[in-house]
Amino acid sequence: MKKGIIGRKVGMTQIFDEIGNVIPVTVIEAGPCVVAQKKTSENDGYDAIQLGFMEVKEKHMTKAEKGHFEKAGVAAKKHLKEFRLDDCSAYNVGDVVTADTFAAGDKVDVTGMTKGRGYTGAIKRWNLHKLQATHGVGPIHRQSGSMGVIDPARIFKNKKMAGQYGNEQVTVQNLNVVKIDAEKNLIAVKGAIPGAKGGIVFIRDSVKA
Repeated sequence: MKKGIIGRKVGMTQIFDEIGNVIPVTVIEAGPCVVAQKKTSENDGYDAIQLGFMEVKEKHMTKAEKGHFEKAGVAAKKHLKEFRLDDCSAYNVGDVVTADTFAAGDKVDVTGMTKGRGYTGAIKRWNLHKLQATHGVGPIHRQSGSMGVIDPARIFKNKKMAGQYGNEQVTVQNLNVVKIDAEKNLIAVKGAIPGAKGGIVFIRDSVKA
């Protein structure tokens, strides 16, 4: 990985290319992020930088968090994320990382938390078929069918059943950066990314590019 940044999902829209094709894009408010910590292979065994994003009130921070930012000599931030890099020599504590770190045409991976759906039935959670709605089948239609057989008279592990759905970390890979607005700290990437509007996302160079 060569670069990364923390952002906030603004929403989806569409833009047009030079020949008039419609491109669905997700707009991300990326940065500005401050380098709060720098790790090196000599001291920590690997190279990485820790970025901070979004202002935070002091009353919302713990004593340990306050000390962490005071030691670095940077303004306190609400979100912290560590990005491993091949070489951290270009970064120093206190440096500001902005959206123009990336450029149009780059391939990126975007990580975010999906929308939480709560306790969800098997039809919605796993896209199972509904039961018959006619011919005396009922009274329940939105549930899975037979759970097992007489022998071994038990339900095997990993059976697709109802349960918690959503609210998990998901990474979408190989997205194209379509446009950069450095003045407004906006990055437009082609396609959808995980999470609701206002959700925090992490943008990195694509590992498969």
